[in-house]
Amino acid sequence: MKFLLHPGKLTLNEIRTLLDENTELELDIACHAGIHASEKIIKEIISQGRIVYGVNTGFGALANTMIPTANLEDLQRRIVLSHAAGTGELFADKIVRLTLALKINSLARGFSGVKIQTINALIRLFNASIYPCIPSQGSVGASGDLAPLAHLSAVLLGVGHARHAGKIISAEEALAKIQLKPLRLGAKEGLALLNGTQVSTALALIGLFNTEEIFVSAIVAGAMSVDAARGSDKPFDARIQMVRGHAMQIQVAAWLKELLADSQILASHQDCQKVQDPYSLRCQPQVMGACLAQLNYVKQVLLTEANAVSDNPLIFSDNHDILSGGNFHAEPVALAADALAVSIAEIGALSERRTALLVDPHFSGLPAFLVKNPGINSGFMIAQVTAAALASENKSLAHPASVDSLPTSANQEDHVSMATYAARRLLNMTNNAVGMIGIELLAAAQGIDLLSPLKTSPKLQKIHYAIRKNIAYYAEDRFFAPDIEKIKLLILSGEIRHHAELNLF
Repeated sequence: MKFLLHPGKLTLNEIRTLLDENTELELDIACHAGIHASEKIIKEIISQGRIVYGVNTGFGALANTMIPTANLEDLQRRIVLSHAAGTGELFADKIVRLTLALKINSLARGFSGVKIQTINALIRLFNASIYPCIPSQGSVGASGDLAPLAHLSAVLLGVGHARHAGKIISAEEALAKIQLKPLRLGAKEGLALLNGTQVSTALALIGLFNTEEIFVSAIVAGAMSVDAARGSDKPFDARIQMVRGHAMQIQVAAWLKELLADSQILASHQDCQKVQDPYSLRCQPQVMGACLAQLNYVKQVLLTEANAVSDNPLIFSDNHDILSGGNFHAEPVALAADALAVSIAEIGALSERRTALLVDPHFSGLPAFLVKNPGINSGFMIAQVTAAALASENKSLAHPASVDSLPTSANQEDHVSMATYAARRLLNMTNNAVGMIGIELLAAAQGIDLLSPLKTSPKLQKIHYAIRKNIAYYAEDRFFAPDIEKIKLLILSGEIRHHAELNLF
């Protein structure tokens, strides 16, 4: 499928489309004029002998070192090779794919001074699903994601490695597959490729997309747990939410009411003596509504950054200005990733508490650990322990990364954002959260089974059926771990969201 890129105008749905390897990128020809204009200004600067940072100077703390014109091409090659100093596990293909797309989107806006041939080389890598091998550690999110973007850019020079169809190949082989010779970078091109927040933004976007699936599934799991625990839907009454006034709290309560509508289980205990449910059931609109508000904030920040020009210096061809600033500082991404991390931790923590409630017969009124013949059967005993372990791990991971800063580059970069780590840890956190919510979904489905012949609501019956189609009822103990992996796949595939039929995103 061809995707026509209008630089600077990506939507979140279009970004999701670009993650699909069947999508091929094509630049809107209207952007070519701006790209050529900024490249022309770089050539004029060199021909006029003007001294401009990043064009004919050293970099970072070496900004006051002038570079002779004869050495400018070598300068750009050297910055790529010297900055490719990352370490750690390689990023997954989808992260590199999105990084390539965001880098293309930024450079094609025409403020960076790169040649159209360089942008087209990135597009050819993207379209051929050839992904430079990028180590996951080494960026502090200050002068952009320097080390990881250097590893990406090195492949254009025929240096390093790339992954294609799951196999790691040399950079030379990667370029040969797209019929390219190693590039010779012009003045400023190496710096433009290395500067920018595209890696941290790609990581944060993947974290956001995962969190959206988790959030929907947590709303569904919360509604199922209310029914399985024979809780009340009265706390979701719209009047309660309206007098507080938070829009997302109002919305979450409406979704919970919608999911529980016409439940036989709910109707069976309307006149019971229970006065109030525990907070993990009762306060879902307040907690999940606050988390949803954070997700909306994060979406706005990351969409802006995905379309941003974040290298330095920037070229404004309309008036021939070249300005040095700090758009490469990834603080907006770091703060957004931290906000998302706290929300992920809270979503998971609330889910774990509901699972703990369901396995406790004193709270749920169900058989101990959600299995008949408890004693000989342990049921969900250790599944809840796993959820607790994951919740505790996420609490530690949720500590804000953006409050940390170590000066780099001989104190030239004296405040850093730590955005890359802030975003990278979201992948571990979402994996933990999907495990917690998956365990809750299994527990709630089991609880609903144990209340048969009473039925849950029509909407939740669809979810229950989707779960049982893949994971059998626990009549007795069995090997539990594969079921957790199955429910995690159901969540991340979007199947839970599909059956919920809620217009959340």
